[in-house]
Amino acid sequence: MLKWILLALAVGAEVFATLCLKYSDGFTKPWPVAGLATGFLTALYLESLVIRMGVPVAITYAIWAGAGIALVAITSRVLFADPLNLAMLGGMALIAAGVCVVSVASHAQAAV
Repeated sequence: MLKWILLALAVGAEVFATLCLKYSDGFTKPWPVAGLATGFLTALYLESLVIRMGVPVAITYAIWAGAGIALVAITSRVLFADPLNLAMLGGMALIAAGVCVVSVASHAQAAV
């Protein structure tokens, strides 16, 4: 259970860091730059712990990236009024489906 909590925290740290990119104004504002550096380093450290706990790299990265994309899209819609249309939602659904395929394939390969 701990590995999934750590992965969720890694996703949260990545989303925080990505949103700091907007506030950094092209790396010209020091506090948002510090936030994005801290967020990305934290996310990568937490991912490394999850991988060390036995979750395959492909699964860890697929969940991290897929969840991050979806959460950044939704959060940036709320915070910055960024566009989020049906085609974009469909693309995120395809990403989620891809994460499921990677997960199933990984478990099937481990069983062989």
